[in-house]
Amino acid sequence: MQMKDLEPKKVFAIFDEITKVPRPSKKEEKIREWLLDFAKKNNLAVKTDAIGNVVMSKPATPGHEDAPGIIMQAHMDMVCESNDKSFDFENNGITTIVDGDWVRADGTTLGADNGIGMAGALAALTDDTLTHGPLEVLITVDEETGLTGANNLGDDMIHGSILLNLDSEDDAEIFVGCAGGVDTTCTFTYKRSVAPTDFHYFKFDISKGQGGHSGSDINAGRANAVQLLARFMWALSQKHEISLCEIDGGNLRNAIPRAANAIFGVDTEKRDEIMAAFNRFAADVENEYSGVEPTLELTLETCERPSFAIDHDTTARVLGALYAAPHGVISMSRDLEGLVETSTNLASVKMPQDNQILVTTSQRSSVESRKWDIAHRVEALFKLAGATVTHGDGYPGWAPNMNSTIMKIAGEAYNELYGIQPAIKAIHAGLECGLFLQKYPYLDMVSFGPTLQNVHSPSERMFIPAVDRFWHQLRRTIEKVADLKK
Repeated sequence: MQMKDLEPKKVFAIFDEITKVPRPSKKEEKIREWLLDFAKKNNLAVKTDAIGNVVMSKPATPGHEDAPGIIMQAHMDMVCESNDKSFDFENNGITTIVDGDWVRADGTTLGADNGIGMAGALAALTDDTLTHGPLEVLITVDEETGLTGANNLGDDMIHGSILLNLDSEDDAEIFVGCAGGVDTTCTFTYKRSVAPTDFHYFKFDISKGQGGHSGSDINAGRANAVQLLARFMWALSQKHEISLCEIDGGNLRNAIPRAANAIFGVDTEKRDEIMAAFNRFAADVENEYSGVEPTLELTLETCERPSFAIDHDTTARVLGALYAAPHGVISMSRDLEGLVETSTNLASVKMPQDNQILVTTSQRSSVESRKWDIAHRVEALFKLAGATVTHGDGYPGWAPNMNSTIMKIAGEAYNELYGIQPAIKAIHAGLECGLFLQKYPYLDMVSFGPTLQNVHSPSERMFIPAVDRFWHQLRRTIEKVADLKK
């Protein structure tokens, strides 16, 4: 069966079209053009702002003009991760596969985060059988790498008083709060030297980790490929003279790194000792992550001598900092059971240009002071290691409003349909809601969506029955709001 034939057909047909349009973060031109064309084909009012956000709108069903206006909100960009490093996300669409009750992609991220949110919103906006008050759909740019669209939303773009964020990943759950976050980047400057001619050179490669979202998956205990690489390389450096030539791992600040590699050399006479150390390390990792990382692969292979090496002093400082850097859950919430309060993600290490090694990390917390506390701890560590450290602007958290009208309506809608009272939760991932609330403090907001798993990784998949429930919850929520008065 093809995805476009799944139920609800209207939602899946639109999502199918979306998956065919390239939409990496910061390169959303093609999906924006598709959205504008969608609005034209469906006779919808549409506008954009200077940053590239798109808003479509539709007048109320006659007789419901006085109902509160609803803004359905999603983001147009997607995380681009692939098992095939040559996959061209800028020019190729996603190949989708219906696998039992799940939809997944063929070796790449699926982009259901947040393509399914877009699809649900556009399906509702073009559903002529739906009774509704004034409707708007706000689709933002660059959510994944900087919340740029939400942070720079143009004036007079939206007018409703209720916002439905459609960027959550758990069926039968309604989110009313999220963590704030900040990025911390650390830059090392190294000196080049000639790679020794009497050394044996290896490529150490870690691949096929589970990875995942650095917010919602940070408590899953998954391997961080960058830190595993640093662990092995640091241990070697304590016993042998090593010549580090290349180091690379991870990609996105909001994804747990699932792959990393390094090229290094050792005295030729130490070759067998290094292979033995690697075999022991690989066995330890397999044991430590049994049941958590079923596909993780570690390899150590002979390679050609590179043209240069990183100086020994910088090598020691980089490996020590990467190994010592905190990663994972720092503290749990005291207010909401099971909610991660504060975390940090050692996201990537890159050599973007001559003589620089760039380490990217991200910190999250539902408590603003603790967000900055862990960011400053990361800063202190990398400064001790001799790096230059900077922080991004960050984004605010979204404090729960337990008296929210739309929270009650969305919960009632789900309960009426399925006889289940959805759980009310906050999420450790970052949502755009906090930024919207800064600009429009009167907004009443909730977030919900269908079940997604392993987002931000090629293992991303979406539960088909949950999409149907998401769609009907969205419709029923809109219909219930239509009966309200401003």
